[in-house]
Amino acid sequence: MSSSWPAHLDVGAVRFARPTANYEEVLAFYRDIVGLRVLAQWRNHSGYDGVVFGLPGAPVHMELLQFGESPRIPERDPENQLVLYLKGPEALAAACKRFADDGQTPVEAANPYWTDHGAVLFEDPDGWLVVLAPWTFE
Repeated sequence: MSSSWPAHLDVGAVRFARPTANYEEVLAFYRDIVGLRVLAQWRNHSGYDGVVFGLPGAPVHMELLQFGESPRIPERDPENQLVLYLKGPEALAAACKRFADDGQTPVEAANPYWTDHGAVLFEDPDGWLVVLAPWTFE
């Protein structure tokens, strides 16, 4: 398996975006509990509030957007996930402690794959799941 992008697709970064109806809560969750770095943030730009999170040294970003007077998000689904692959059981324990210190409680995975492989899941303020998996793909 190749570890580089195809020659015709010279990608420098990847950003995933999704809506939120709980801007302040998800901002605090991903910034303060998960610990992601805020790369950009704006309020009322053409009616949009947004924040872009990134991982240090990695060109992967997550953008959360809120728009309109009564922001709406898609219905909750157990497969709406941000999966963070951690570098082993010690890294998993440290991450879980940070969540626990904030009063967060793990939630049950709908897909048994995660539990069978030692992952721990937490729910963000919109009901999307953060999966902490104690392995990486090499």
